[in-house]
Amino acid sequence: MPTRDESGHLLSDFMMLFPGLRERPSAECREVMGRVDGVLKGFPEVVFADMNLRLNLLWVSVRARPGVILDIACCLKFHVPEALLVGPKTS
Repeated sequence: MPTRDESGHLLSDFMMLFPGLRERPSAECREVMGRVDGVLKGFPEVVFADMNLRLNLLWVSVRARPGVILDIACCLKFHVPEALLVGPKTS
């Protein structure tokens, strides 16, 4: 995972869980991944993205901009309603 962009600026990152994605039929899985790809391509701040199907986990690195992580996460959630933003556990 990159930690800095090509100019040396620090990147931010986040993860989203896609429950049950790997168990879906391959055509349905490809369709969901296509929606994810379409969303990510709409944000120029995205520097790196990796979908780990074994873990049903998407890791995204972005150039810092106030609110960019929530903007992307909300857009992904809109296009893939079962997607969950991974965050720290609070008590």
